[in-house]
Amino acid sequence: MCGLSGFLLNGKLTVAKAERRLRAMVDTILYRGPDDCGIWSDGKAGLAFARLAIIDLSPAGHQPMSVLDGRVWLAFNGEIYNFQLLRSELERCGHTFNSRSDSEVILRGYLQWGDSVLERLRGMFAIALWDARLNKLLLARDRMGKKPLVYLRIKAGLLFGSEIKTILAWPQVKPEPDLEALHQFLTYQYIPAPKTAFKGIKKLPAGHKMTVAFDAGGHLQNHKIEKYWQLPAPRPCRSKVSEAQLAEELAGRLDEAVRIRMLADVPLGAFLSGGVDSSAVVAMMARRSSQPLKTFSIGFDNPDYDETRYAQMVADRYSTDHHVFIVRPDAVEILPRLVHHYNEPFADSSAVPSFYLAKLARQHVTVALNGDGGDEAFAGYGRYRSMARLQQSDSIIDNIPRPLRWLSAGMLAHLPVAGWKKKHRKKTARQLLADRPAGQHRYAFTITAFSDAHKLQGYGDAMQPYLQSSALNILSPYFAEAGDLVTGANWSDIHTYLPDDLMVKVDIATMAHSLESRSPFLDHTFMEWALTIPENYVITKQQTKAIFKKAMRPYLPEDVLYRPKMGFGCPVDDWFRHELKEMAYDMLLSDRFLCRGIITAEFVRRLLDRHCDNEDHAARLWSLLMLELWFRMWIDR
Repeated sequence: MCGLSGFLLNGKLTVAKAERRLRAMVDTILYRGPDDCGIWSDGKAGLAFARLAIIDLSPAGHQPMSVLDGRVWLAFNGEIYNFQLLRSELERCGHTFNSRSDSEVILRGYLQWGDSVLERLRGMFAIALWDARLNKLLLARDRMGKKPLVYLRIKAGLLFGSEIKTILAWPQVKPEPDLEALHQFLTYQYIPAPKTAFKGIKKLPAGHKMTVAFDAGGHLQNHKIEKYWQLPAPRPCRSKVSEAQLAEELAGRLDEAVRIRMLADVPLGAFLSGGVDSSAVVAMMARRSSQPLKTFSIGFDNPDYDETRYAQMVADRYSTDHHVFIVRPDAVEILPRLVHHYNEPFADSSAVPSFYLAKLARQHVTVALNGDGGDEAFAGYGRYRSMARLQQSDSIIDNIPRPLRWLSAGMLAHLPVAGWKKKHRKKTARQLLADRPAGQHRYAFTITAFSDAHKLQGYGDAMQPYLQSSALNILSPYFAEAGDLVTGANWSDIHTYLPDDLMVKVDIATMAHSLESRSPFLDHTFMEWALTIPENYVITKQQTKAIFKKAMRPYLPEDVLYRPKMGFGCPVDDWFRHELKEMAYDMLLSDRFLCRGIITAEFVRRLLDRHCDNEDHAARLWSLLMLELWFRMWIDR
């Protein structure tokens, strides 16, 4: 796990000047790779690399790495878990190797198979490969979006890197906010690809590659972005395999995904939250480890956010070397650190415990496995149950003849019904008669910080143009493809929330502390298989993730498997009534913030006052606070 940066230019710098530019870029992310730093440039193309050594710790693994006497160069961030199999295949094709690294396997695989080497890689990666023979740059990102890659087209050429701050280090780049991206941020609390918060800077989406080449006159052509992989169609309606067979196969496939991620030449451990996903990963790891597995948990002194007792149950069962860190966060102290490392506004509050947990784990290991992706693979979020209930009510309404619906609606709206509040009766009456909104708008109440209605009430002058288009519309294709509410919600999360929130949160939190994080549930072959399991096996009337919990019953305590789900968050709601109250009022009602024209003063004050009166506006206030801190650090400078 490392960090990379680079450029491709229309003109040509002196090699010395090019190397100074590359040094400035990579210096911004040295925490991603403190073990080694490499720079290469011919003045036209350039690559820089900060290395966190995991496999082949020798100098032979140094990057940027080249073959063919320097005609092909690679900078690669990630891990390839099938590199040994690919190496054997390449050796049979006549290739010889100078290192034991997976980086060299990618390079020689490119020589053998060209761009299609990407389709053979099993792992997580961001790749920058310069082929001087073809005057072509290849940028690529892994299928599930574990490793980040951003880029910017400028008049002089193309800049790229693992993080936005590498691009901002280029002398001619002036940071400007992308207000449309901020419109999306205020909906989701993160910014979905391909946008970033900075005008012009883009994310390469998960599962995509970009190629850039020179024309005959030596000028950069328009870059070409292609999807090289996609998940199969959303969940089928039926399966020919029994539930028992599926559960047995699930356990075997998870065991294999864990096993291949235990290869490392450095100390290795696991995050153990106490949830079923990380607990399952620990169970599989412990069965394959010859030494007590190192596990790491984090908790709060607020019991509503503390899962450590469940983590301890799993640690005891598998006799792990367990480390617990009870956090009493200094919110004011950690906020600027988060804003610096996340590069753009990011308001998933679980970034706070993730940041602390990574710091704890790095004191003992260099690699940590996690349970990320389990909720997406097996529809584990409670919001999917909400969609299932809506879907069920739709089915009931559809079977009521239209005239009877009119009659029922009139009765519900006006006749008293014991124990049923008037506002709920009126809402049900409207549902009987109204055309249904698109799926993404029905899902919105479970995932948004600022709804479209909030924005209509509160947007300032700068954001008024964006009221014409709902940020929720980017989810429309996923609901259309899925065909129903539950699968549409799951499908949209897999393509947006997973790569652009969860994967960003974990990558930044871990790499800020030079820690590599690996996610067995996000093995693409495992995810492809998991999404062939019909919905009725994963969501039942009693529970979510039903098939997964059945598969894990031999391995985990019942109290862990069937306890109520607790999100990995922190007590932001309390902070805005205590530690962060003064800071929030001062910052969000300052002339500096209000003059940006994002949100009106009246709306912000109402949120602050009502939250302090015990309404819950924590997600909205956290989003606004992270946004203003971002403006001050990255735009105002």
